[in-house]
Order: sequence, then structure tokens, then C-alpha cells
Amino acid sequence: MDEAKISEIIEMAWCDETSFDAIQAQTGLMEKEVIDIMRRHMKPSSFRMWRKRVSGRKAKHEKLNRETC
Repeated sequence: MDEAKISEIIEMAWCDETSFDAIQAQTGLMEKEVIDIMRRHMKPSSFRMWRKRVSGRKAKHEKLNRETC
């Protein structure tokens, strides 16, 4: 995977409004694969901050988001 594609995935994952399902629809990558890319290509402190922010967040998981609507 080239750097431009990795940057695009990181940008989508960093955005709170983009769900993992939307990322999968655009890139074909499952949530676990996105997390692995984030872990490998971000500073450890930035990765930990991102994981803490998105863990269980309804906007990142369309299934959770639909249950509240």
C-alpha cells in the first residue's frame, strides 16, 4: 500500500464522523486492519489518544449508531 493510500485511511479514521463501516466500504479494510495501520503509522502517543477517543464511540460504529436512532 502506498503512502498516499495510508494517509487517506488515517485521515478517514481520525475523523469522528467517518464510521469504520464507511471506511470498509471505500477501502475494503475491516476495522482491525484500520487499527493495525493506525498503530504502525502513528506515533504511539497519538495512536493511544485516538484509540481512547474512538473506542465504543457510536459515530465510529454504524451498528451502535443505528440502535440509538
